[in-house]
Amino acid sequence: MKMSSARFVPAPQQAVWDALNDPEVLKACVPGCESVDRVSDTEFTVQMTARVGPVSAKFKGHITLSDVNPPTSYTLAFDGQGGVAGFGKGKAAVTLSPAIEAGTKGTQLAYDVDAQVGGKLAQIGSRLVDGAAAKMADDFFERFSARFGPAPGTEAAGAETPAPAQPAAAPTGLWGRFMAWLKRLLGA
Repeated sequence: MKMSSARFVPAPQQAVWDALNDPEVLKACVPGCESVDRVSDTEFTVQMTARVGPVSAKFKGHITLSDVNPPTSYTLAFDGQGGVAGFGKGKAAVTLSPAIEAGTKGTQLAYDVDAQVGGKLAQIGSRLVDGAAAKMADDFFERFSARFGPAPGTEAAGAETPAPAQPAAAPTGLWGRFMAWLKRLLGA
């Protein structure tokens, strides 16, 4: 499965980088995520429950970051096991760049994912898996962007704009890519 997309996040590039590397932010933004634990500056473990069509399972995974270039890019390698439901593994390249959308300054988050699934997940068909992965990515980005305030053009006239959330700083940003891929893969 290959996926590529870019999303606008209404926050400065450094804030987006920091949030993508914060295990608590990722846990809150990834649908079905139960835990994200930092093993080292470039390694994380993840536990989540996900459903793809008729297949539902608890997945345990490992994420490794490489080619880390803060606050611009990294490559994320992931490997997740879901018992009899199957497995998912692959790589994602994540790139951040300054952007303006609807007159709002922010960050363009682009990603390219190349992933494989096996077991029952592979048996349910690529259309279902691809659709589940796309929904998971959409849900992740909706939650992730909401941490920084309303999207451009959604403020009510005369309404006060809430202050952006202050994500905790973290040394690397591989988690964001991994979680986006995993969401799309699992469709949760």
